[in-house]
Amino acid sequence: MAKLNINGRTVDIDVEDDTPLLWVIREQVGLTGTKYGCGVGQCGACTVHLDGVATRSCVLPIGAVTEDQKIVTIEGLGADKPHPVQQAWAELDVAQCGYCQVGMVMAAASLIAQNPSPTDEDIRADITNICRCGTYPRVLAGVKLAAERMAANKG
Repeated sequence: MAKLNINGRTVDIDVEDDTPLLWVIREQVGLTGTKYGCGVGQCGACTVHLDGVATRSCVLPIGAVTEDQKIVTIEGLGADKPHPVQQAWAELDVAQCGYCQVGMVMAAASLIAQNPSPTDEDIRADITNICRCGTYPRVLAGVKLAAERMAANKG
């Protein structure tokens, strides 16, 4: 049995070490906001934060995660109030079908936390999630709006 810190809560899990973190989050913990997309770490629908870094959970074996590491899912990102990225996404109607957007939001929040003033090039280089609806221009606008608002709230 192992312990994980997910959204600030310690959870006990009992799975094989090679079980992907995605399946632990969804099936063992019951947090279904994180989505299964491709299963090979390409699309990004499964993105969560691991110690603040956007991480593709479908390819991360649970055996590589320690109890000390902090995992944040979409449910934990806006637990108290919507995160600025979530607010920008809603305001700009970024999502179309929405399936990939949880991963996009998680990737965007991680990027802004590490780079508070990302350029268009930074955003394109860092957010490699795939959106089959092609909402990339709105994703770009959403990241920039969220970053601007976060910077304004700090100053």
